[in-house]
Amino acid sequence: MTVSIIYILLVGLVFVVGALLGYFARQLLAIQQLRSAQNEAKRLLEEATAKHEEMLLKAREEAVKVRAAAEADSRERRYELQRLEKRFAQKDEKLERKLESLERRERGLATREKETEAIKAQLEEVRSKQQHQLELISGMSSDEAKQQLLQAVEEEIRQEASRRIREWEARIKDEIDDKAREILATTIQRCATDVVSEATVSVVPLPNDEMKGRLIGREGRNIRALEQATGVDLIIDDTPETVTISSFDPLRREVARVALNNLILDGRIHPARIEEVVAKAKSEVEAIVRKEGERAAYEAGVQGLHLELIRLLGKLKFRTSYGQNVLTHSLEVAHLAGMLAAEIGADVTLAKKAGLLHDIGKAVDHEIEGPHALIGADLVRQWDKSAEVAQAMAEHHGEATTTSALGFIIATADAISGSRLGARRESLEHYLKRIEALESVANSFTGVEKAFAIQAGREVRILVKPEEVDDLGAMRLARDIVKKIEDSLEYPGQIKVTVMRETRTVDYAK
Repeated sequence: MTVSIIYILLVGLVFVVGALLGYFARQLLAIQQLRSAQNEAKRLLEEATAKHEEMLLKAREEAVKVRAAAEADSRERRYELQRLEKRFAQKDEKLERKLESLERRERGLATREKETEAIKAQLEEVRSKQQHQLELISGMSSDEAKQQLLQAVEEEIRQEASRRIREWEARIKDEIDDKAREILATTIQRCATDVVSEATVSVVPLPNDEMKGRLIGREGRNIRALEQATGVDLIIDDTPETVTISSFDPLRREVARVALNNLILDGRIHPARIEEVVAKAKSEVEAIVRKEGERAAYEAGVQGLHLELIRLLGKLKFRTSYGQNVLTHSLEVAHLAGMLAAEIGADVTLAKKAGLLHDIGKAVDHEIEGPHALIGADLVRQWDKSAEVAQAMAEHHGEATTTSALGFIIATADAISGSRLGARRESLEHYLKRIEALESVANSFTGVEKAFAIQAGREVRILVKPEEVDDLGAMRLARDIVKKIEDSLEYPGQIKVTVMRETRTVDYAK
């Protein structure tokens, strides 16, 4: 027990001694650290003081440098200002000297102007005296002399200009004629088409003459039913095994021909069957019309036509003009117009379209009043919306004033197609009678010197006697001739009447 206490006391003593020793050790360490910090602070303070003194020294040196630079710059500025003041003073002196010189010149010019005015007055006085003497010698005033001189010069210039204009016109006309002949010859050589001549009356062959009686029917009921359904006239005469179909409408005539052939093949001929066959024939002809229109557009190379225009184009297959098939003629004109346009650099596509459609008005001219060219132009404006094509179509027969190049192309192509050998046929006697009738109507009026029917009777040109008919009388004469032609003659389309009055003065230099 005693040993334990002693042991505990010893341990406690050791602990206390260790704590005291640790305390004193920490105190010594703290003192040493404090001394070290004081020494470091003293060292830093000394370094800061040294750096501060160094910075102050540098700042003083820099301030001295800046002050020296400022003083130098100030000296330069003062020197520059002195130099500029000196220059301004010199310029001012120069300006003053120039002003003095200008004033002296102005005074000299004023003196010269006075002298010049005096000389001018003397010259004007001398010129007036000379002019007065010249007027006395010539017997006319100066204004009259000027007028006479101007008139002489003007007349000379006018004569020279007229001579040159005539020379230029003659030269240009020769060049244009040569070029036109070359283009037309090239175009005609490139156009190779068949000679087309068709009859205007449809004839249907019969297997035997007994078929005539069956077509007529009891009390003529079959023929009446057929004529009523087709709108044509059937001519059944003594011609063996033949029935003639007559109608002003070629399309109706074709429907009647197809229906009649089908009835003959079928053998059942009665009013009910006739109506059925005619309705079927109309469908067949309509299909043929559409097919022919599409074929023509394809052959001409014209695309995008309206279906109504294609149908009207196909109807031309059954229309003839002086024996020439109108659809074939339209194809020829399309090809010719395209070649002409290519020769002169015009639009080939528009030329072909206008050439193909130029006579499309003939498909409906028996239904609508007016020239076929204007009718066709209205149809194209309605269905194709092509103003250039419509204008060319209206111009190709002269119904409208020809102003466009495309109109001239279509008129030329139409004339080539219609006038080539074998293209059309017409009774010579009938043609001559029509031409003579037009000329006789024109010659029947007083004051007419000569009358010429041209363009196959589409135009009459009349030369009047200028001493008997004045300009106003020529206008009245044209209206009177037109009225008499309308009242006394029968003709297709329209006829253009042109009255020409010309006064010529002829003299001879001997």
